[in-house]
Amino acid sequence: MRRLDIVARLKKVKRFTILTHIIAWAVSLIWIIPFLGVVMASIRPLPEILNGWWNFEVFNPTLNGFSGAWNHRTAPLSRALLNSLIVTIPSTFMPILVAALGAYSFARFKFPTRDLLFLVIVLLQTIPQQMVIIPIFNIAISIGLWNNYLGLILVHTAFALPWQILFLRNFFSVLPVEVEEAAMIDGASYFKIFYKIVLPLTLPALASLTALQFVWVWNDFFFAAVLIGSPDLKLATQAIPAQMGRLDPNWTVTSAASIIVMIIPIAIYVALQRYYVRGIVAGAVKG
Repeated sequence: MRRLDIVARLKKVKRFTILTHIIAWAVSLIWIIPFLGVVMASIRPLPEILNGWWNFEVFNPTLNGFSGAWNHRTAPLSRALLNSLIVTIPSTFMPILVAALGAYSFARFKFPTRDLLFLVIVLLQTIPQQMVIIPIFNIAISIGLWNNYLGLILVHTAFALPWQILFLRNFFSVLPVEVEEAAMIDGASYFKIFYKIVLPLTLPALASLTALQFVWVWNDFFFAAVLIGSPDLKLATQAIPAQMGRLDPNWTVTSAASIIVMIIPIAIYVALQRYYVRGIVAGAVKG
């Protein structure tokens, strides 16, 4: 009887696994079909895809769309990508550094109003960007940070801090305290314990934050559209709609520009994906 029960359970698990794979592949296919459409639109002339990009009766692929997007007359991606990197890199690492210090303090130290302050930080995540954009815009103009990368970097940093502190605080809470106590007995300072012991242990969480924050800032259009106005300073997300024009949009160039802009965040995710899932799971274990 036991052997029959085991066989029945194995068959049940196998059926569930097969069903899970079928659902996963179906969802993946649904997600990838629009992407394939963008790829086809980027390498085929517009007349070829008017009756559907899946129609291959006439198929004359070309890379003119990519060269047109890269060397566009008014909004070249060659410049816009560099501008995006100038904003995205510091906007990724600055909040992670500050959030790591703050989250470690919340996880390890007891001080007056700690829980109240942490609650306020968590509640700050609920503030929509649209609600505060006018005050941000006015402040940026008054202190000379409008149409300035520094102003945009500071805004991205401020909006990233609440959720990153919450994420890292949960991660720090599950780390063993005994290792830190042993280092303290040996005479290590809090800061030395933090960067010599704690940070190496939090590498999966930091990698997850890096991937999430990089993609978030890279894909941002709202803050960039409000805080950056000069054509020479436009980011990649601003350059794509600028390349469309108003009267005669070139969909081949626009689709190619979208593919180019996708490459960098996809590369970041691929480079960090070995840590990504581990960090996300660990950061959600304990609240």
